[in-house]
Amino acid sequence: MQILSMIIQIILGLLFLMAGVMKFAAKQQVEAFQKYGYPQWFRIVTGVVEVIGAVGLIVGIWNPMLATLAGLWLGVTMLGALITHIRLHDPVKVMITPIVLLILSVIVSLLNWQL
Repeated sequence: MQILSMIIQIILGLLFLMAGVMKFAAKQQVEAFQKYGYPQWFRIVTGVVEVIGAVGLIVGIWNPMLATLAGLWLGVTMLGALITHIRLHDPVKVMITPIVLLILSVIVSLLNWQL
């Protein structure tokens, strides 16, 4: 199970790192946040949250508690993204990515959970 978690953490970490960095300058993200009705500063905050979560997932390979927290952190972030898409009545195909990322983030948290 540990290897499965590490693979998911690396993949998720790279995806969230890329998504977070794109939030800082990509024209597509600027337009998306306008469509969502969110201020542009929230786009930057979201990018920072995703980058911090990505780093937490990668560093969490050596620290399971950090992986657990990063998975929860990013899961909540994806829950927010999902709520945004539902609020805008976006088609289900637009919601697939946040749903998959939410599920994988929770899986990472559960695989690394230590009492």
